[in-house]
Amino acid sequence: MNRPKPHSNSTDAQTLSRFATRAQRALALQGDVNICVTSNREMKALNRRFRHKNKATDVLSFPSQVPGVAGDIAISLEIAAANAAELGHELATEVKILILHGLLHLAGFDHEIDDGEMRTREASLRQEMGLPVGLIERSQPTSGRARDAAVSRTTRKPDAAKASRAAPPKKRGGPRA
Repeated sequence: MNRPKPHSNSTDAQTLSRFATRAQRALALQGDVNICVTSNREMKALNRRFRHKNKATDVLSFPSQVPGVAGDIAISLEIAAANAAELGHELATEVKILILHGLLHLAGFDHEIDDGEMRTREASLRQEMGLPVGLIERSQPTSGRARDAAVSRTTRKPDAAKASRAAPPKKRGGPRA
């Protein structure tokens, strides 16, 4: 499995690599995953080319049809740094959140159409891995009863064995943000 190569020292790359391996195992995602930590300029070009959106984005996932390859994840270091500063956590923490989000997409989840399935799984994994609020909750805040249910789900310790045996959602093609 190829691992992230952030623009920092090798210890950070090793930490992110270990995290990505742990998250991939938790998702029972088979195959190599390539993670590219890059610039806003490159993310804008990728987003424009593959999603027809002419703006930079924080994370893109590209599922693979090649046997033994789960796919690729691209992460904007600039957006990750801005998000980390705004939310008051370390850059490495934000990159982990983005890696997790990207891996969920490679595992077949799609928060734009899955009626909360990815949001629930992401929240469970974030809690298990000690990460703060995730991307879906930032972009799709809940209120009232739905928020209370989401908080209840994230405060319980997930059954790791049950979660790893759960069938992944049906794969959907194309890149995801």
